[in-house]
Amino acid sequence: MSTAILTGPPAPGSSLDGDLRSLGFDVRTASDADEAGALLATVPAGERVALVDPRFVGHLHALRLTLTDPRFPAAAAPGALTAQSGARPALVRALTAAGADGTDDLTGTVADALDADGVAVHRPQLGTLVAAVPTDAEARHRARAAVDAVDDEAVRLRSAVKAHDGFFTTFFISPYSRYIARWCARRGLTPNQVTTASLLTALIAAGCAATGERGGYIAAGVLLLVSFVLDCTDGQLARYALKYSTMGAWLDATFDRAKEYAFYAGLALGAARNGDDVWALALGAMVLMTCRHVVDFSFNEANHDATANTSPTAALSDRLDSLGWTVWARRMIILPIGERWAMIAVLTAVTTPRIVFWALIIGCAFGACYTTAGRVLRSLTRKAKRTDRAAQALADLADSGPLAQCVAALPGGSPRTWAAPLLAAFGAAVLLSQAGGRQFGSLWVVLAAVMYVLVSGVAVSQPLKGPLDWLVPPVFRAAEYGTILILAARSDAPGALPAAFGLVAAVAYHHYDTVYRIRGGTGAPPAWLVRVTGGHEGRTLLVTVLAALLADRGDDFTLALTALAVAVALVVLVESIRFWVSSGAPAVHDEGETA
Repeated sequence: MSTAILTGPPAPGSSLDGDLRSLGFDVRTASDADEAGALLATVPAGERVALVDPRFVGHLHALRLTLTDPRFPAAAAPGALTAQSGARPALVRALTAAGADGTDDLTGTVADALDADGVAVHRPQLGTLVAAVPTDAEARHRARAAVDAVDDEAVRLRSAVKAHDGFFTTFFISPYSRYIARWCARRGLTPNQVTTASLLTALIAAGCAATGERGGYIAAGVLLLVSFVLDCTDGQLARYALKYSTMGAWLDATFDRAKEYAFYAGLALGAARNGDDVWALALGAMVLMTCRHVVDFSFNEANHDATANTSPTAALSDRLDSLGWTVWARRMIILPIGERWAMIAVLTAVTTPRIVFWALIIGCAFGACYTTAGRVLRSLTRKAKRTDRAAQALADLADSGPLAQCVAALPGGSPRTWAAPLLAAFGAAVLLSQAGGRQFGSLWVVLAAVMYVLVSGVAVSQPLKGPLDWLVPPVFRAAEYGTILILAARSDAPGALPAAFGLVAAVAYHHYDTVYRIRGGTGAPPAWLVRVTGGHEGRTLLVTVLAALLADRGDDFTLALTALAVAVALVVLVESIRFWVSSGAPAVHDEGETA
């Protein structure tokens, strides 16, 4: 149990003691700073501790936001302060210093001392919620009137909804899913349980789609929407109950992709039952979606801590956002997850899998072109110096294996600033054109893959700080995934495309996992994992070699792709699970994302 120390007896009629106990705190009372320090010393080192001014007047949810959010080592609001185990030593020092000063505002003084001691003190945005320390009866009366004027439960429900959601999610899901989140919270359900329920519902939907029958397609569409409602609910439950966790963030990020790709596979299986082979379209949709996300991730990481943003394109974007209706139009045309799942669900119920995939590919291609073009214009017109951190993030996202790293280490000078994306694009274009234009199993494709290895190594031989260097990782993704897709489609081997689908899914998981590790501030996966999985260039070369060696044995090519998919999946999943359940894993959250 957490411990709250009141720095004096509560005012008559105050509900502060009961409010703190309702939030899970064991409440103790100290007469001054010295006694508060003595009580602090008796609290077990691993427990959260809070200091609360007995004069505090405010909403219960203001206390909840300040004192119970697990994401921050320390947090403060007027009259309230909390510290988790990592910030306890600094809290002891700050409390000792404040006691010596004899300050009247003990919690505020301690919070400032924590900041000065290097502890980042989170101060939640309370908005209309009240948190005050009145010093006389009149001020207390005004504070209580302000509390009575605002319904903190209504505020709590509103704040449970993620900011910057898409149009469909905002107007068709969140108006009622927030109440489902509250219902779950009152029954003790956790966000992880809701996330798991969303995954199971999506897998059942995929199974219904795999039947190939109209009734199954209708059920699949309905269940996919139910899964999306639960997907929104788990995050809203986390925000409503402040039940954030590292495991929950990882599950939410991972399961979103697993649900979508499993549904693609279900649609492809259902179409096959009716004699329509759409595995190439299913794989194409997955490749396009993943590459689009990598564009998003790379651009954001490249500009995460840029020192300037003077792009006129960005200024135009800000002006468009100020018009109101353009905000929703721009969010919808990129086909974020809400609009995307709604489209898939409706089309699944009333059309065929082939139509679903074509609509998905066309819509995602348009959204990708729109966002990528805008980001290219921003990058060309802005004056920003990219940091070493941004360059390292792009290098990690590139996923260069031992072959590319050996090439990059060769002497001969580094390419110019603009060369990296041009080299990557040239290598990818030659490889894909050879894979698509030559006979399956041609040695020319292998030679093109060897050239791709050399070019990709040169492209990353210098820090990726150029204005368009964020394009390097998505170009590498397109080259690897596209090569696997083209070779599997041209092999005409039974089961080659489903096996390629599994291989790309396994590799894509590795790339998403890399993104969320970087976003959490822990860096890329360990170097041994990249070496073992070969890097993007190693896997691409291996697939082309397998195609050349097994050109006359289609079944063996399918078997080889399947074995490679299983091997990659096992290695990356075991390492990923080990990392995300470890104590060193970061808490990664989805605030603001609509992908």
